[in-house]
Amino acid sequence: MQSDTSALVLFSGGQDSTTCLAWALDRFARVETVGFDYGQRHSVELECRQTILGRIASDFPQWAKRLGDDHMVPMKELAVLSQTAMTEEVAFETGQQGLPNTFVPGRNLLFFTYAATIAWRRGIRHLIGGMCETDYSGYPDCRDDTLKALQVTLNLGMDMRSVIHTPLMWLDKGQTFALAEELGGEAFLDLVVENSHSCYRGERDQRHEWGYGCGDCPACELRANGWREFRADSR
Repeated sequence: MQSDTSALVLFSGGQDSTTCLAWALDRFARVETVGFDYGQRHSVELECRQTILGRIASDFPQWAKRLGDDHMVPMKELAVLSQTAMTEEVAFETGQQGLPNTFVPGRNLLFFTYAATIAWRRGIRHLIGGMCETDYSGYPDCRDDTLKALQVTLNLGMDMRSVIHTPLMWLDKGQTFALAEELGGEAFLDLVVENSHSCYRGERDQRHEWGYGCGDCPACELRANGWREFRADSR
């Protein structure tokens, strides 16, 4: 039996998935998390996710009692198969079919398939991911239509009634910062800025007003622009 009060969040340790985790904790009685070690070019996000989980457990009592098990899935074969700028030390540039070479083919499809397998075993109905079609790099596996189709496929293939939630689908980065503050106040916004990580290069030596990162990779530029928009709108 699938529980309608439990959820499983695809949690990378980045800004988007951290905000989605708070969104889930605000809505479901029990929330588990899953991360993926797919051979990414750095392990900073994987380290940050443990810090964030610890901070939520210690600093947010309204959520701590709802936070359940964390799962880590090894899938380093994806790096071997994909050979992208997310898994190899190469320059960020436009690649095949006009897509950034940070696009990892099939990544989100595999993430949700593995997550659905865990959810099936643990009786969890709701799957939550931070994919976004508003403020993104054109990744086809982030599109709303893709994930709706995947939900149908997973439910047919596993004979279940799971629901894929993408609460950030129509939000830009500035609105995502605003949502984080709405969900957990200034304390949670500070956690997102200080402890989440989105920089493609894995840079944690440089502290900016929006958090840590190299400051010039595509992920940092999105996050910096979003922070400026968020601050402008909140004045």
